[in-house]
Amino acid sequence: ITVYCTVVIVKLMEERKLDINSIIGFVLIGIIMIWFLYTQKSNPEEAKKDKAVSEKVEDNAADAKVAQEPENTVNFSDSVSLAKYKNSLGDFAYSASLPSATDGFTELENSKLYLKISNKGGQVVEARLKEFNTNDSLPVYLIKDNNAVFNVDFTTADNRVLNTKDLYFEPTKTTNGDTQVLSMKLKTANDKYLEFKYELKDNDYLVGLTMHSQGLSNSISSAKPVNLDWSLKGIRHAKSAAYENRYSRLTYDHEDGKIDKLSQAGTDEETEQNVKWLSFRQHFFSSILVTDTPFKSAKLASANLIDKDAKDEDVAFTKSYEASMPLALNGGELNYNLHMYYGPTDYSVLKGYKEYNLADSMPTGWGIFGIINRWVIIPVFNFLMTFLPAGFAIITLTILVKLLLSPVQYKQFVSQAKMKVLKPEMEEINKKYGDQAMKKQQETMSLYRKAGVNPMSGCLPAVLQMPVFYALFTFFPSAFVLRQKSFLWADDLSSYDAIVKLPFDIPFYGGHVSLFPILASIAIFIYMQMTSAQSMQQQQQPGMPNMKFLLYLSPVMMLIFFNNYASGLSLYYFVSNTITIFIMLAIKKFIIDEEKIHAKIQENKQKPKKQSKFQQRLKTMMEQAEAQQKAKK
Repeated sequence: ITVYCTVVIVKLMEERKLDINSIIGFVLIGIIMIWFLYTQKSNPEEAKKDKAVSEKVEDNAADAKVAQEPENTVNFSDSVSLAKYKNSLGDFAYSASLPSATDGFTELENSKLYLKISNKGGQVVEARLKEFNTNDSLPVYLIKDNNAVFNVDFTTADNRVLNTKDLYFEPTKTTNGDTQVLSMKLKTANDKYLEFKYELKDNDYLVGLTMHSQGLSNSISSAKPVNLDWSLKGIRHAKSAAYENRYSRLTYDHEDGKIDKLSQAGTDEETEQNVKWLSFRQHFFSSILVTDTPFKSAKLASANLIDKDAKDEDVAFTKSYEASMPLALNGGELNYNLHMYYGPTDYSVLKGYKEYNLADSMPTGWGIFGIINRWVIIPVFNFLMTFLPAGFAIITLTILVKLLLSPVQYKQFVSQAKMKVLKPEMEEINKKYGDQAMKKQQETMSLYRKAGVNPMSGCLPAVLQMPVFYALFTFFPSAFVLRQKSFLWADDLSSYDAIVKLPFDIPFYGGHVSLFPILASIAIFIYMQMTSAQSMQQQQQPGMPNMKFLLYLSPVMMLIFFNNYASGLSLYYFVSNTITIFIMLAIKKFIIDEEKIHAKIQENKQKPKKQSKFQQRLKTMMEQAEAQQKAKK
């Protein structure tokens, strides 16, 4: 106004249309206007308070969603006044006017876990594991930067749908012995509220969470469902995003102890009944929701967030998880005892929560494989890790496994030696009967019977070893104790051991070269060459696979697919096959005497052999088949 009046006065004076009386009039008008503006100025404290309220409403306008029926939905996409915000909340308007129900945060912390809980929504907005770092030496966050939402939505008596994630809670923090207690209350009055109570004990990963309402039976509609919605996007922590994603899955306990998982690839969803706990697993870390009162039903969903062409450094999240569970009201009130686990996917740690069976959320293998891991492999390896570096612990475990399986492996080697001794006679049978496949098979079986050799005796030991090998295949990728443990050139035995970074990606192989898979492939190739002598000879028989093809297939498969696997697993296979090679050489040179075996076989051939009824029937069937072939010719 002052600038405008000055310009007008100067303009009039230039045009000589202004005298002294006009100037006095303008001055008086200016004095009156200044006085008027001064008397209308707000009190500084009130102005500051109004500004804070306005900023709070504007900052949360985009996120707030307080709705009626679809035709009366309140949309906070634009800035709204506090009065309009309160009116939309109905009975819950009281909570918006509480001095302590503002956009603030409260911290809970012990030696293992740091939690940051927001007044808005009364939910955890940061969960950091204090004892661990990512592969980039950054803190491990399970929740950060709005990657998780914990929300209860309900319908009010006046038919409005409210979401707790949009409303402001009043925090009260206390300490009870070694337990920190945080009460978050969403109030409609001092004695009417919805409360989220968090309890964190010292030296614990488990957070108690009680959801309780008081005096809201007339405010919350019992005709409409009350739902608990929990969602999370898994933050990438490992060097290889694809490898971490392979072991990130939504796992849940339902129907009285039945453990199931959603698919590890793509998008998957299920609706299950009587869910006791559900785990959003991120390979080596897990966020688990446990309820003392099983949810009658739960709608679960997971989706892969990694683009197949994305580079590891460009991946921020691996998977998205969602769960929606209807909550039962008791007398119109809400009352649920929950627990939230934020911690490592470590069997030894999870086993400590026996009352909730959280150890079942960790992949240890199904059936006999899981039993071997839980009762043998994990306890033994954890014991070795107490006094050995990780790499030497793997080598020691490999030696122990070899000793455990040495009896069946010895039988396998003896069977191979016997088959090798019979090789000249097998070649004679092949030459004598040529294309007469049935006769050749008949004579071969007769030779085995006379020599006292069972061709299946070499396969049986291999079958007996398979449960142990598969159990170890499951154990190493999930062994938390190997995480960020180095050995030789491998800086992390839970990830790949790249020695060369390629300037391009090779399909199925990757953009790097890992050394342990190469060594393991070479060891497998040498071992298969040593055991292929009689297999090569047997491949001429009908129905036998091309053993020369298998000789090269296994090492190539190891080389390709293990390039991105945990280097600890490749180290195990390398050491295991190397030990096997030396054992075979030692048995061949010092234990097995092929001349004695040959003499024993010849002695057995001279003894009359009584055929069993099965062998007699088999011989009769083969003779009949041979006769039918001759008749056709």
